[in-house]
Amino acid sequence: MHRLIRNPFRRNRDSAINNRRLRGPILLLVIGTCLLAYFSPPSDSTEPLLAAASKSKSKHPPAQVQLPIIKGVTVTEMDDTKPKEAAKTATTATDKADPFSKEYDNCIVGAGLSGSVIAENYATKLGQTSLIIEKRNHIGGNCYDYTDTETGIRVSLFGAHLFHTRHERVWEYVQRFSEWVPYEHQVLGLVNGKHVPIPVTIDTVNTLFDEKIASTEEMDEWLKKEQVTFYDEDGEEREAENSEEVALMRVGQRLYDLMFKPYTFKQWAKYPAELGPEVLSRIPVRNNHDGRYFSDPHQALPKDGYTAIFDKMLSSPKITVVTNTDYFEVRDKLKCKRLYYTGPVDSYFADLGWPKLEYRSLSFERVVKDNTPGYFQPASVVNHPQATDVDGKEVDFTRIVEYKHLLNQTSDKTIYFIERSKDGGEPYYPVPNDENKNLYKRYQEMAEKEEGVTFVGRLANYKYFNMDDAILNALELFDKDTKDIKTATG
Repeated sequence: MHRLIRNPFRRNRDSAINNRRLRGPILLLVIGTCLLAYFSPPSDSTEPLLAAASKSKSKHPPAQVQLPIIKGVTVTEMDDTKPKEAAKTATTATDKADPFSKEYDNCIVGAGLSGSVIAENYATKLGQTSLIIEKRNHIGGNCYDYTDTETGIRVSLFGAHLFHTRHERVWEYVQRFSEWVPYEHQVLGLVNGKHVPIPVTIDTVNTLFDEKIASTEEMDEWLKKEQVTFYDEDGEEREAENSEEVALMRVGQRLYDLMFKPYTFKQWAKYPAELGPEVLSRIPVRNNHDGRYFSDPHQALPKDGYTAIFDKMLSSPKITVVTNTDYFEVRDKLKCKRLYYTGPVDSYFADLGWPKLEYRSLSFERVVKDNTPGYFQPASVVNHPQATDVDGKEVDFTRIVEYKHLLNQTSDKTIYFIERSKDGGEPYYPVPNDENKNLYKRYQEMAEKEEGVTFVGRLANYKYFNMDDAILNALELFDKDTKDIKTATG
């Protein structure tokens, strides 16, 4: 049993992050938070409010700040990092039954996907207890959704999440916690005033360039004429060295200039040439009419939303969840055999004084339209890749998400969220350029030397994970950590 002790000489909250904890046989998991699809959000000029509803059946609804309706439209700017009040139903560290007075088999920092999966497995397979410490006022991490009280429409607090997987183990696992409704996500982009499929398909090319491509062979021929080839100093074809070269090699100059270059800058505040090839490598280009955003065999949405999944996963009496609680403020109270911790690797080693790794964050502008039994836009997600619209007006956002489309929800109103990418705030997207990659290697070397600690997940590995990858990662980590332990029934 190891009691985790906080440095008593820290000066303030910032130094709480900077101080290293005593070394010991601790196990660390950095949770791979639920991630959003690539084409998501840029700059914000105001300090947003947190707007969310408490109508959800979840035990942990967020706070709500509602602006008045003006001419049939309600606009609220949202920021998950600054809730105005604690959720009334959340368990807090000051509740009458002090959760820190007990001893636990596991302490887990973060109630997102990975932390919840690990706690659930320890409870059901080994009968072990877990204390989950969550800084936010709700469970579910970035997957958290709720029913908007003004419209009755279920929305996500941190952007659209569309579940898809090729991993049979993950698909079988999530079936335990929800009924799933088949759903194949399709994204449109507004380019030159026209809605076109994203990723690029035959229909995208025909619409933008007035082509009449009718077959896969014709599309292949068109792409071949557009694509750019790069050569090394010996005259041999070489692979792409950055995301600009990736796009040029796959779609050519015209589509790159129309869609990929301006969107990437809005998303990352860097041009594709400044980013590693992996950023645009994962965006497919299709030589047919398949307008689906994903091609995985399992694609679906949870019938009752994602938050309901977490409620069920964490319902075991073996699991205690504490929200509105900063781990760094309570870690001297923890008594547990193992610790799973969520957080960026650079925060863990902040006392080294090294530069921080670079992330992009998101802001969400909430808009409600009255007297709208139909829809505001033709698809649930419409990307806005260009820097200006057809009238020359600046477009500083990356996409608009209208949740009414998902699961065929009905209301006499509609609600949509305008997404922007920004610096600062919650870390969503690691910025994969050479400077950050080299800096991460230094942190990685320190992590490998850290006695008894395992760094796992998106923030710890400075790497993009999808939802299913985060779940699989947690399942495999649990397998590894418990391979020598008998099951609760065995």
